[in-house]
Amino acid sequence: MDKWEKATLSNNFIFYKVMRHHPDECKHLIEMLLKIKIKSMEMHNEEVIDLDHDAKGIRLDVYVKESKRMHDIELQVINTNQLPERARYYSALMSLDTLKSGDEYSKLHDGHVIFICMEDIFKDGLPVYTFENICIENGKTKLNDRDYKHFFIAPTCATMIRDEETKDFFEFLISNKAKNQFTSKLDEYVKDAKHNMQWRHEFMTYQRIKTYAYQDGLSDGLSQGAQQKAIEDAKRMLIKKYPTDDIAEITGLPLEKVLELQKGLLVEA
Repeated sequence: MDKWEKATLSNNFIFYKVMRHHPDECKHLIEMLLKIKIKSMEMHNEEVIDLDHDAKGIRLDVYVKESKRMHDIELQVINTNQLPERARYYSALMSLDTLKSGDEYSKLHDGHVIFICMEDIFKDGLPVYTFENICIENGKTKLNDRDYKHFFIAPTCATMIRDEETKDFFEFLISNKAKNQFTSKLDEYVKDAKHNMQWRHEFMTYQRIKTYAYQDGLSDGLSQGAQQKAIEDAKRMLIKKYPTDDIAEITGLPLEKVLELQKGLLVEA
C-alpha cells in the first residue's frame, strides 16, 4: 500500500491509467512530443493485439489511432536491453492491426512507437532519438515506409529541450513538481487515480503477479542473467543508501527481495 501511495506519473501503472482515462491529455502529450496536430483520434481503454495462439500477443500501454496515423506510447522505467526489438515488434503488430484483408499496402497508417525512458539506453547524450529506415549505402535515401520509433530520454529532455512546456513535462515526470497548466492537470489526475479503490486493487494484484513471476523465473532457471544483473544493481544502490522502494522500482525486483538483500549486506558488514 505504501508503494501505491508514493506512486507518481513515472510509475507505469499510474501512467497508463491516467493517459487512457484522460484522452485529451494523451492527445496533447502526443502532439507536444511529435510536434503534430491531431484532429480526431480513437483510443481504447484496453488494447490487446493477438494474432493467433502460436504468436506472441502484446498489450500496448497507450494505443491511439487516427485516420492516417497510429501511435503507441510506452513508459519505460527500467532498461531491459530489449527496447529496440520491442519497438520493432510493436510497430509490426500495429501495422497488422490496421491493415484489413484485401487492403493495399499503401493503406497502412504512419506508425509511431514512442518510448519514454528514464535512462539513456543509447548512451550518446541526446534528449531524443528518432529512427526511420534509411539506405545504408548512401546514408540519405529514405525507404519512406512511414515507420518511426521515438525514444525520449526523460532526464536529458528535462535539461536540454528548449520548448518550455515539453521540458516542464519531463521535469514533472522526474520530480513530480507541476509547473504549468498541463502538468497541473496531470498532477490532479494522478491524485484522483490514487483514490480509486479498484485501481489500487489492480495495482496490488499487478505487484503480486510480478513477485510470483520473479520467483517462478528463479525456480525454473529462466532469465538468470537479467535477474543476477538486477540483484547486483540493487546491492550497489543499497550500499549507496538508495531508498528500498526506489531500488525495487528501478531494478524491477520485488520489494521483499530488496529487503532480503539489504538484510544480507547488514549481516556481511
